[in-house]
Amino acid sequence: MCVEGCMTHVRSRLNSDGSLENKNIGTASISKSFAKSCDNSPSRRNFLQGLAGGSLSAVLAMGAFSSRSALAMESGDSPDNSSNRRRGKKRLLRRGIRSVVDLTHSFDSSFPTFGGSSGISSKKLADFSKNGYNVYEHKIFEHAGTHIDAPLHFSQDGASVDEISVEQLVAPLVKIDIRERATTDSDAQLTPDDLRAWEKKHGKIPKGACVALDSGWDSFVGSKKFRNADKKGVMHFPGFHVDAVAFLLESRDVSGIAVDTLSLDYGRSQDFAVHYAWLPRGKWGLECVANLSSLPAKGAVLIVGAPKWRGGSGGLTRVTALL
Repeated sequence: MCVEGCMTHVRSRLNSDGSLENKNIGTASISKSFAKSCDNSPSRRNFLQGLAGGSLSAVLAMGAFSSRSALAMESGDSPDNSSNRRRGKKRLLRRGIRSVVDLTHSFDSSFPTFGGSSGISSKKLADFSKNGYNVYEHKIFEHAGTHIDAPLHFSQDGASVDEISVEQLVAPLVKIDIRERATTDSDAQLTPDDLRAWEKKHGKIPKGACVALDSGWDSFVGSKKFRNADKKGVMHFPGFHVDAVAFLLESRDVSGIAVDTLSLDYGRSQDFAVHYAWLPRGKWGLECVANLSSLPAKGAVLIVGAPKWRGGSGGLTRVTALL
């Protein structure tokens, strides 16, 4: 299912670009038009570059994210689902998309949290064997698992999670790899030097991007190493340096930042300097992101499936990347 407002945005963009004249055109027609535009493009690289630069081609092709194509991202192992995955992948390939990478951890009561307590409790209200269907009631802490921090999380009157526009949640991904440094220094931070080094090799960070820190820390989710608390309870894991977010705020126009650890700030931070510098400026952050190491430094497009509960300061998020 598309995020509310996505198809309306696609229709308006298509109409304003002159590629379609009928404002009432449906999803199937948009998907058909999108597939045709991909067929006419010189290459998959050109398609993704256009997408990462913000051209409609795609708006990620919300056609590619019809409810049917979304089957390609399901993670179950049943025979029916396996067949759906194969069909979904073929549809994506026809649209110039090589793969969809899930950047989201599975979430349950054992998932590590910043505070140390469980982030979810569940109660089964109906069982298929007795009722003919399954229903659960979940009590969830907003900032647990793979999740988004909305501006409201660290500000008095910033945007709540439901107020973040869908345009901001589709972003070119800039991945900064600090895995080698993090291997020997649990307190490693992403610095302005890391950003400059990335730009020297790959070009200027694109407008509307999400800058992601890849420390390899997601591999520790199933162990105490993920929190990595010392005898005094101080945690040690990588994060952004406040000077890095200051550089992004002052010199680049990006939408969000992401980490594969528990916090945008590094673990031993006592003042949440990155949170306070970044979020009140109308920016969002992702924490506990998975599988960043499987992505290239540039070229992927991030899809942030943020929740839309009114007034929320964040919440569990399904994060995916297109290649």
